Amino acid sequence: MRLLYTLVALLLIMSCRQQQSDSAAAEQVAVLSNGNARAEGLSPERLERIDNMLEAAIAENQIPGAVALIARNGKIVYHKTFGMSDAENDIPYKEDDIFRIASQTKAITSTAVMMLWEEGHFRLDDPISKYIPEFADAGVMETFNESDSTFTVTPLETPITIRHLLSHTSGIGYGMIDGDPRFRKAFAKAGIIDAFTAEPVTLAENIPKLAGMPLHHEPGEAWTYSEGLDVLGRFIEIVSGMPFDEFLKTRIFDPLGMSDTWFYLPDALSERLVPVQYQVEGEWKRFETPVFDIDYPINGAKSYFAGGAGLSSTAKDYATFLQMLLNQGEYNGTRILSRTTVATMMANQIGDLWGNGAKDFGLAFSRTTAKGVAQGGEGGWGTFEWGGYFNTQYFADPGEQLIGILMKQTQNAATDQTGWKFKQMVFASIDD
Repeated sequence: MRLLYTLVALLLIMSCRQQQSDSAAAEQVAVLSNGNARAEGLSPERLERIDNMLEAAIAENQIPGAVALIARNGKIVYHKTFGMSDAENDIPYKEDDIFRIASQTKAITSTAVMMLWEEGHFRLDDPISKYIPEFADAGVMETFNESDSTFTVTPLETPITIRHLLSHTSGIGYGMIDGDPRFRKAFAKAGIIDAFTAEPVTLAENIPKLAGMPLHHEPGEAWTYSEGLDVLGRFIEIVSGMPFDEFLKTRIFDPLGMSDTWFYLPDALSERLVPVQYQVEGEWKRFETPVFDIDYPINGAKSYFAGGAGLSSTAKDYATFLQMLLNQGEYNGTRILSRTTVATMMANQIGDLWGNGAKDFGLAFSRTTAKGVAQGGEGGWGTFEWGGYFNTQYFADPGEQLIGILMKQTQNAATDQTGWKFKQMVFASIDD
């Protein structure tokens, strides 16, 4: 009988320990909620410096306004608005304003690619021509005719792979924002959609045309910012059998509760899209350009799903996405990616192509290196980040379990220094 009591007691102890272990594991998987800065190891007094910095930037006309969010350990400890989202009409920013996040789309597209990779559909070093045959004939630019923008190419020795596209080492250019004017002219002549459009164009139409453009270099030989994530949007459609926007909504946004993140906003959300602003003789005005319809998220055909630049979102929604990555692929009971897959995404994919610098590059993220830590202001080792064409930025530090997001919506804000200051001051606010 004593032996039976002993066995029962042991079983009860083991059960309690297992429950404690399960509870601890659940606590590690953070779900964003409001929290207290001091309780999460951040100094409220130092966070106030960010208020002062952003208010000064507005007073100095560096920016018209901003929305800033900071989270630690899954707790939102700072979510504030500053200045005007529409200075011409005296409309202040709101916490739930929707921004064109442009290249912040890339991290989400990379996540979608890796979800399909986990399902065994392909290897990262598969040639993209296996799925989009037009890329089999890609070549590096050899000659360019300035008079008519025609060119010749040298055939590739190394095929473009999915890894190359994710890490910007494919050699593909980026049209109107390309650093080489020859590529800008070649893309324009061919009618390549670079990032976003209100025209009735699809990925299925645009990407085969992009495959006919010259490359900057042999795949893997250099890092060239490219339209490769748009190519992967089309790749996702082919592999999954779903339109790219539907894949993101059903596989990422709905499970994570990112109800404000879209390529094209539903009518019910359209009024929350803030205008892009730029300065005219010292006054902030609504930005317009003949190159594209600046209100593409709510106007036009709504048919092009740019994997590199097309999404719009809020600070809170994007923080949710980043928290999933800090949680090593899980959020609110839903596993989007395996912990090991997130580790692959965050690993340096470009070797020493950037030299021994403060940053290296993973699968659609830049990462802080040991030299970056020593340099200061870049966060801890492995802090990952990127930004968007319309002046948005994010960073997340896995070691500190810290997220920073600064949303603005400007063009040609040449004097704006709030980006680097915000990041530096967020990390300087850590007390514990």
